[in-house]
Amino acid sequence: MSVLIFVDNTEGKIKKAGFELASYGAALAKQAGENAIAVSLGKVESDELQKLGNYGITKVLTADDARFASLDNQASAKAIAAAANQTGSKIILLAHNNFGKAIAPRLAVKLQAGLVSNVVGLPVSLDPFKVNKHVFTGKAIGHAVIHTPVKVLTLSYNSFGLVENKVNVTFEAFDPGLTNADFGLIIEQTQTVSGKILLSEAEIVVAGGRGMKGPENWSGLEELASVLGAATACSRPVSDEGWRPHSEHVGQTGKIIAPNLYFAFGISGAIQHLGGVSGSKVIVAVNKDPEAPIFEAADYGIVGDALKVIPEMIAAVKEIKG
Repeated sequence: MSVLIFVDNTEGKIKKAGFELASYGAALAKQAGENAIAVSLGKVESDELQKLGNYGITKVLTADDARFASLDNQASAKAIAAAANQTGSKIILLAHNNFGKAIAPRLAVKLQAGLVSNVVGLPVSLDPFKVNKHVFTGKAIGHAVIHTPVKVLTLSYNSFGLVENKVNVTFEAFDPGLTNADFGLIIEQTQTVSGKILLSEAEIVVAGGRGMKGPENWSGLEELASVLGAATACSRPVSDEGWRPHSEHVGQTGKIIAPNLYFAFGISGAIQHLGGVSGSKVIVAVNKDPEAPIFEAADYGIVGDALKVIPEMIAAVKEIKG
């Protein structure tokens, strides 16, 4: 038996969340006295997959099939289930991202497995199998027990971290036996954006709300993000007004993020917004209203006009960087 880790990729590259999942999977496999095996779907170069060995993965099953570039939920779930059956895996791990959240329920049904999503740590016990997970949009921790022989878990982003544990990794070609009928999604055209830090991968996020007063004032926030090496984000009212693209909307109804450092400029801190950023390791809030709810969630707060604070912060960061 083994612990099976599904490591997804973007255009053939494994993101930080994939290596974090590998770290978690290797630690869980050690705890359970099993091997950590990863499964990769789609075209990924061997030198990229080799990196998984740095995080404790001993074997990688590779289904080098270009059709998986479509990120088809149905086909991917069927392929991962086939890999689990082939390896006799009783624990299957996925990242708690949009793709993982879409695949996990399908996979659980196929394997007649118990499912726990948004897991935040290694199991408290293996018999019974008990893990902790985020509940109430990250404001509390719940304890979940799985009684089924097969278990499916999705790991909350940035909850475990990268743990280097270099081992020798082997590769094995894997054929899940899928036909064209298994792929219901066809991509006819793709457009990619380069040179921009993805919200899902960002260690630092700089976000703005209605306190930024208009789209014309966003250049300062973008400059701060640039000097910090951060991604930009916004609250829902900002994206609804069209000041920023919806892809930058973070919150309960937008993207759920958990960076190491989150800056909130001119964001009041509505509960829907906090539900999407409460997993951040450190929150820094800037708001001219000292009674703004964001300060209750923030680790550090500045009472002031965001448009005046941002230039001073840019200058301070540049001075520190020399």
